Amino acid sequence: MTTEQPEEESRSFMHYAALKTAIVNNEEQRVKELLANQSMQALEKGYLLDLAGLNNNSTIVALLEAVPVTP
Repeated sequence: MTTEQPEEESRSFMHYAALKTAIVNNEEQRVKELLANQSMQALEKGYLLDLAGLNNNSTIVALLEAVPVTP
């Protein structure tokens, strides 16, 4: 039995971590790049919106609000 994550799941986790880091660092362009053609679950979106709200960055908040939620 192996404990390795499938490659796609690993990439998804790394993408999410990169997105959180970009939000915390107020890297608007990087956030925009990471969100391109993406959707996310409502819980993830809510968390990231809360995180962006801590920095009072209205541009990042707007970028996140525009992301579609997956059912």
